[in-house]
Amino acid sequence: MSQQGFDYIIVGAGTAGCLLANRLSADRNKRVLLIEAGGKDDYHWIHIPVGYLHCIGNPRTDWCFSTEPEAGLNGRSLRYPRGKVLGGSSSINGMIYMRGQSRDYDQWADLTGDDTWRWERVLKAFKKHEDHWRLDDPKTAPEGFSDLHGPLPGKKGEWRVEQQRLRWPLLDAFSQAAQQAGIPATGDFNAGNNEGVGYFEVNQKQGLRWNAAKAFLRPTCFGRPNFEMWTGAHVKRLRLMQDDAGLRCGGVEVQTPHGIEQPWLLAGGEVILAAGAIGSPQLLQVSGVGPGELLQGLGIKVALDLRGVGANLQDHLQLRSVYKVSGARTLNTRSASLLGKAFIGLEYALRRSGPMSMAPSQLGAFTRSSPDKTWPDLEYHVQPLSLDAFGEPLHGFDAFTASVCNLNPTSRGTSHITSPDAAAAPAIRPNYLATDADRQVAVESLKLTRRIVAQPALAGFKPEEYKPGPQVQTDEDLARVTGDIATTIFHPVGTCRMGRKDDPDAVVDSRLRVRGVIGLRVADASVMPTITSGNTNSPTLMIAEKLAGWMVG
Repeated sequence: MSQQGFDYIIVGAGTAGCLLANRLSADRNKRVLLIEAGGKDDYHWIHIPVGYLHCIGNPRTDWCFSTEPEAGLNGRSLRYPRGKVLGGSSSINGMIYMRGQSRDYDQWADLTGDDTWRWERVLKAFKKHEDHWRLDDPKTAPEGFSDLHGPLPGKKGEWRVEQQRLRWPLLDAFSQAAQQAGIPATGDFNAGNNEGVGYFEVNQKQGLRWNAAKAFLRPTCFGRPNFEMWTGAHVKRLRLMQDDAGLRCGGVEVQTPHGIEQPWLLAGGEVILAAGAIGSPQLLQVSGVGPGELLQGLGIKVALDLRGVGANLQDHLQLRSVYKVSGARTLNTRSASLLGKAFIGLEYALRRSGPMSMAPSQLGAFTRSSPDKTWPDLEYHVQPLSLDAFGEPLHGFDAFTASVCNLNPTSRGTSHITSPDAAAAPAIRPNYLATDADRQVAVESLKLTRRIVAQPALAGFKPEEYKPGPQVQTDEDLARVTGDIATTIFHPVGTCRMGRKDDPDAVVDSRLRVRGVIGLRVADASVMPTITSGNTNSPTLMIAEKLAGWMVG
């Protein structure tokens, strides 16, 4: 391994880190080091879409975190997957391409005082790396589609977006039922207002997962002499020092298979934390940047008392309603026998289609929990399968799951270290359902699910509520049962949030520079001041794209 200095040291080869490595190393005069604690993405289950079942909870690819017991979940603790492999969480997630809503980014602009975060400005960053299936032949794209999805002139993006490769009659019927309940059909969830029901688009390429490592590292970065990548390398702490200009980040200390390495920054260089909403605040805290009282209690010398580090944790909590059905083909029984499994495997081998090409959720819907909502505040993930909990066997009866989440929760949690050792798992406390507003949205969500399922389009399948169960009727009972059936959708954000100069809880400014530390930035989902209205992977790419544009000019 090289002991030379670098212009840029990127910590974390996940979604944001891979894009940043690509963009920053394009300048051959800049030396770029990308550091990843996990291994290479050479595990075959990463690339087969249904392989997320084998990657989540697997220490080869997942940090295997868990939350602390949550009062809002009736004392339960949840599994909290985070990618520990090249590509990060883009190697183990649900592959759903979702930007969020225009109002999300306009709110960011208001909170930061920086109009570069408004929808019309971030749209350019999304488009720069998007490679959308509808634009394979631009002549056949709907009118105006290229204005929202077209690449910049002469540039085809790296982030492949495709249609899913299978449909289910049961999900088609759910879509019709949603429309009968007042939710319009849509063919594009990414136009700025994602209200509607339709099949999700996914980050796949010809039936294979398309992760950030494939999109942005290979083959481009691997062929550049100014680019270096370390895997199996765990950053222990940032190297912080005081000089005449103030507190400065001069490099990092890394535990590698070869021992301790200490790559440093060349003059004017920067360290960029892209370790995610759990990893980035953790690394700041063990390095002495964070809530002073917390750090002192763990025997860590406080370099900078920054109380917002690890605070403002937001996540999407989904409520999983399960309905037994009759006369429907679902994955529960289709995969129950050895013969069924063999047919599924053969279909994927021959066509790259069928259940092995499935994203965890196929059908989506965005709508409002009440008529007074100005924007959609609910997202459905509908699946032709059911199980008691993720990682458990499928039920032995045909069923579908309609999971619904509050897109804009008002509850806020924390992720704080428990040890000076960066390898020790932090205490993750999302604080789910801590506010009256969140509990009320949860109750209304379950009522809406029942209204959709009661529509004529699903009547032929004779849906029978299995969970939470028809015995749960009053608002009080529905509020209680949400704690039993809720689980995370794995969208933690906000723990190093950006904000205005006069905001004492902001960790980074609107250009993602850590307050009070020269030469240090954060670029991942942790900088989101509020969670986006949808799946968070592609907004994280957009954040990295924005930062790359500022850094390379």
